[in-house]
Amino acid sequence: MPTRRNEAKEKMRLELKAIIKKNSEAFQGEFAEEIKGLLGLSREEIDAITPDVTDLATYATLIEVVKDASRKNLSQAELKARVRALGGVAVEIAKKVPRLAKLLA
Repeated sequence: MPTRRNEAKEKMRLELKAIIKKNSEAFQGEFAEEIKGLLGLSREEIDAITPDVTDLATYATLIEVVKDASRKNLSQAELKARVRALGGVAVEIAKKVPRLAKLLA
């Protein structure tokens, strides 16, 4: 007979499995190198754009946008449009990654 604790563990296991699959797909997609470049940015590089927490929130969103584009194998034009839609801070962060800078040029 399943218990609530066992059900909760199974739910967590399935959620973690889905997260791992989603991450794996992103790193195997079209923009894997761009994701790695973003993840390699230092806090100082990000803070150089704007010293408040806006840049960190935008940075996290930018990473998710690029991961999503990679998972879905979106075109470069679609990724460019999505990054630009995030605003100037996102564009400035993205330009710190050479492959994204080239895309946004």
